[in-house]
Amino acid sequence: MSALRTLDDLLAEGVSGRRVLVRADLNVPLDKQTGAITDDGRIRAVLPTLGALVEAGAKVVVCSHLGRPKGAPDPQFSLSPVAGRLGELLGAPVHFATDTVGESARSTVADLADGQVALLENLRFNAGETSKDEAERGAFADQLAAFGDAYVDDAFGAVHRKHASVFDVPARLPHVAGRLVLREVEVLSKLTGAPERPYVVVLGGSKVSDKLAVIEALLPTVDRLLIGGGMCFTFLKAQGLEVGTSLLEKDMVDTCRNLLERADGKILLPVDVVVADAFAPDAAHDTVRVDGIPSHRLGLDVGPETVAGFSAALSQAKTIFWNGPMGVFEMPAFAAGTRGIAEAITKADAFSVVGGGDSAAAVRALGLDESSFGHISTGGGASLEYLEGKTLPGIAALEN
Repeated sequence: MSALRTLDDLLAEGVSGRRVLVRADLNVPLDKQTGAITDDGRIRAVLPTLGALVEAGAKVVVCSHLGRPKGAPDPQFSLSPVAGRLGELLGAPVHFATDTVGESARSTVADLADGQVALLENLRFNAGETSKDEAERGAFADQLAAFGDAYVDDAFGAVHRKHASVFDVPARLPHVAGRLVLREVEVLSKLTGAPERPYVVVLGGSKVSDKLAVIEALLPTVDRLLIGGGMCFTFLKAQGLEVGTSLLEKDMVDTCRNLLERADGKILLPVDVVVADAFAPDAAHDTVRVDGIPSHRLGLDVGPETVAGFSAALSQAKTIFWNGPMGVFEMPAFAAGTRGIAEAITKADAFSVVGGGDSAAAVRALGLDESSFGHISTGGGASLEYLEGKTLPGIAALEN
């Protein structure tokens, strides 16, 4: 990987009075009933970059996506509540444009004074942002690029997407990596380079298919691979065990069997699980051995013996990567596995990386001290693809 130009390089050139277009990842979870932000971690993550630009007197134009609108305005995915929260955290009002590149965006950007911040409406309200058609994407990128004299990518959670604001805009403006993107790349390159050993990876989440590529990439390089979450049941099925009505990818059973055969004992699976009568927070539940899962019940968390075994493996580690919860942590009855593993990671004398997405949300939802982890990534999919060795379009665009 060639060296990226950084925010410090841009600041050294001087940004006072210049318009700086910042691609941020403000894709925060919102409460379905109230529309309130339930976790502002991604907003906080971009503050070091925005704060430095504001302090240097730049006119800062922030753009981001939120959720998956279908290329047209959709009020439930508006960035308006994000503008409010961002203003609170910056300690100054954020001027909000009610469209992406239309009249409101043009006038909002034109009216910015030095050291002020504007936020454009959800980029995905414009079909050009995610279009597979290069001409359509390029036309939208032209309109976005017109709002900046320089471009900063600080949206690590989106660098694996070949989208207009991530891939095409940097070709049109002088471009640098923001503080967050730079830190993410530095941390993840430690894991793909020569990690200190033992190197232990914990993978959870629902589907094996989502993690297959990263398992394939990591198996030769890790010392232990601990597998929990919904995906563990496809592995247990591959061992010939009954998994009841637990989450199961039948078409992945043979693949899991093959992985177990090739893993040479590196893969550690649960030995006990918490099973319930239904997928509900108040469902009757018990802990059973994995060879005793009743046919009418489903597994929703790993059990205490599994937590103890996984914790023992983690206590030996010098490098840890964790992606994916161990169970349905959003329901208190099924959060103990995720909490236990997270706490074991914080106690290990190791450099630890939490791989974004649900794992990062779990750390915050369970009230754990974020500073007790070496690094909490803001990009679940992006961090996995980086570890798989894939070329990430947003990083490639910054290198050019």
